[in-house]
Amino acid sequence: MLLHEILENGKEGDVALVDSERRLVYSELKELVKNGRNKLYHTGIRQGDRVAIFARNSIEFVCTYFAIVSLGAVAVPINFQLSSREIAYIIKNSDIEHIFTYKPLELDEYITCKPTQHNIKTFIDINDFVEDAPNLPDDFSDDNPCAIIYTSGTTGNPKGAVSSHRNLIKNVEKIKIIGCRREHKALCILPMYHCFGWVCSVLNPLYNGSSIFIQEVFVLKEAVNLIKTEQITELCVVPSICSLMIKLVKAEDISSLRMVISAGSPLPVQTAKDFIDKFGLAISEGYGLSEASPIITLNLAGRRKIGSTGQFIPDLEARFVDSDGKDVPQGHEGELVIRGDNIMLGYWNDLEATKEAIDEDGWLHTGDIAKIDEEGYVYIVNRLKDMIISMGENIYPREIEEFIYQFPNIKDAAVVGVKDSRRDEVGICFYSTQDKSGIDVAELRLFLQKNLALYKIPREFHELDELPRTPTGKISKRRLVNEVVGNL
Repeated sequence: MLLHEILENGKEGDVALVDSERRLVYSELKELVKNGRNKLYHTGIRQGDRVAIFARNSIEFVCTYFAIVSLGAVAVPINFQLSSREIAYIIKNSDIEHIFTYKPLELDEYITCKPTQHNIKTFIDINDFVEDAPNLPDDFSDDNPCAIIYTSGTTGNPKGAVSSHRNLIKNVEKIKIIGCRREHKALCILPMYHCFGWVCSVLNPLYNGSSIFIQEVFVLKEAVNLIKTEQITELCVVPSICSLMIKLVKAEDISSLRMVISAGSPLPVQTAKDFIDKFGLAISEGYGLSEASPIITLNLAGRRKIGSTGQFIPDLEARFVDSDGKDVPQGHEGELVIRGDNIMLGYWNDLEATKEAIDEDGWLHTGDIAKIDEEGYVYIVNRLKDMIISMGENIYPREIEEFIYQFPNIKDAAVVGVKDSRRDEVGICFYSTQDKSGIDVAELRLFLQKNLALYKIPREFHELDELPRTPTGKISKRRLVNEVVGNL
């Protein structure tokens, strides 16, 4: 099965997509996708071309995505919070010639061969008829690339995880275990550019012929009103949203929910307990990676363990290994490595990074330290990667540090993550200066904002005479967290 073929699972007259203004039944959705496919073809887009989507959650996002992949082209959703520099890097890296965007993008400063920009809100119009595009060739298979998801890179530039049609279909098939059915209603509040939001809040309901209610950007009051008035049953969130719900939402307003899935960052045990106490509904915590399309483990209704990310999805091979690649005993901590048909094809145009992530035997190295109990429940203990997770977004300190070092008079810099009640984690920057005369932090913030998405900007900046170092001379982030953060 190819990804766009999941639309055939919906009944023609059943509601497929709902936003603030429209309700589309499945027959209308398929007609819009078909019309979009034809227009893409007559615009010059062909099989294998990478086509970007830069947009907020919308019916147009869904239709454009499926139109792209139904033509055999590759969808490249881009985080709409990224700066122009970051957008330009993705465009250049994946050789994008067409981008569907909800607002004009100013890229002149960063790119010479600019892609054609299409207004995503008006491009797909059922009344704008064009001739049918040809069918895909007979040799087009589900192993062809379908999407590229760019993940923040530890070396300053993001990497594009390439998912095939098969990768995404198999991941959706395997999460049927959560029990989504035709009569259920899902609320999509997570961004569609995010792999977790796209697969669990869009592809999974569509695969099961369910209805999806779309919130352009998450606003808690509006989300709760939708849950109450539309009797929403399925909700995917990140932990910080769970915390907001506990503080601000009445139990009777979300009583229709049968399933709340949380992923993107670790769910605090206390949050999980407080959610059950207030709403009488357990959060199903999960775990995944863009490189795994993305779901790896899930807690299921009636079989949840607080503190665990659940059990492995069906047919996924998994091991826990030490630094030498040897299996560790059950219950012991080791790096989680996995193998299965939902593992990405590799990183786009980056053979070296692909070889580092996927070994010769096909095992994907997650970079996460985990353990498994006697009942098969997985616990994520720590990250090998130097990464901050803020409201489900991955932030790599080195990317930020690279730009801080470009600012005048900076000698040393280190960004560390600390716990935050609203965003799960936030970054704090410590720096020293060349001549001890200090810097203008406001100017540094403006410099970073020009080059980075706002969510990546550290919340605080602190100047130190010298940053602590390890015996080998490296900046010691462990000491910054243990000895300095607590004294701020």
